Amino acid sequence: MKILIPIDGSVYSDNAVAFVASRTALIGRDPHIVLLNVQAPLPARASRLVTAEALEDYYKEESEKAFKPARKILKKAQFEAEEVSVVGNPAEAIADYADDMDADLIIMGSHGRSALKGLLFGSVTNAVLAQTTVPLLMLRDMPAPEIHDLEVGIAVDGSKFGTNAVKYALKHIALFGHEAKFHVINTVSDYAGAVMPDMTGMALPALSEDEVVELQKTEFAEAIDPVLPLFEKVGIQPREVCLVGNPGDEIAAYCKKRKLDVLVMGSHGYGRFKAAVMGSTATRIASIADVPLLIIRK
Repeated sequence: MKILIPIDGSVYSDNAVAFVASRTALIGRDPHIVLLNVQAPLPARASRLVTAEALEDYYKEESEKAFKPARKILKKAQFEAEEVSVVGNPAEAIADYADDMDADLIIMGSHGRSALKGLLFGSVTNAVLAQTTVPLLMLRDMPAPEIHDLEVGIAVDGSKFGTNAVKYALKHIALFGHEAKFHVINTVSDYAGAVMPDMTGMALPALSEDEVVELQKTEFAEAIDPVLPLFEKVGIQPREVCLVGNPGDEIAAYCKKRKLDVLVMGSHGYGRFKAAVMGSTATRIASIADVPLLIIRK
């Protein structure tokens, strides 16, 4: 597995490194881990005041400040990593390097919170999402899990994006632990809007309670049934979770209640200038939940 971890020496990027270090099941897979530090270029006026050698030494010193703690974390866990330092725009450099190395996963720690400010995971993370289709795991400011086998939620909706999320999780199960527990989650409509006026003009339910239940069962089956054979093929029995209501709100609440370690979602959102880079449901979850999000864009 090829894993790219952008680091800047902050506690947030150290958390991303620590997450990989906690994944002992990956050791046997001999993962290719790359630590990438991107230095913003000095202003032209400032760079003209120093020699090229002095400028190069400056960038090296700054990169070493980021590499040193990350190197220590990985060494303790018996992981080796390639260290790469570049100068440029952080988001562009991360996206370009992920594509160049054909990465299977980018892991980023971030403390961005406000959806209203467009900084769900921080401006760099959001920009990376807009510029690459490489799967991206966003950890926020949460420390690495202490357990080896994680509780993993996978949101599906009957589309190819949900199916791709399942395929990715099962292909890279070592990332979650070989005994990881999976929750396959789908949110169905409550059909609260299904009403019809009576002779007096009052809104009455157009569907009986039993009819609503049957519709919800059908909707749930259409979303879940296509992915169950994928789990059966690898001998895993997931927990099938049917939620009712707004997908973003309900999935976020479920993750919190069940204390899931990570939520995997497929997304087809595009566009750096759109508020919903990840798609509306993922964006909603990102704005109200603390659960680490693994977004599958391919």
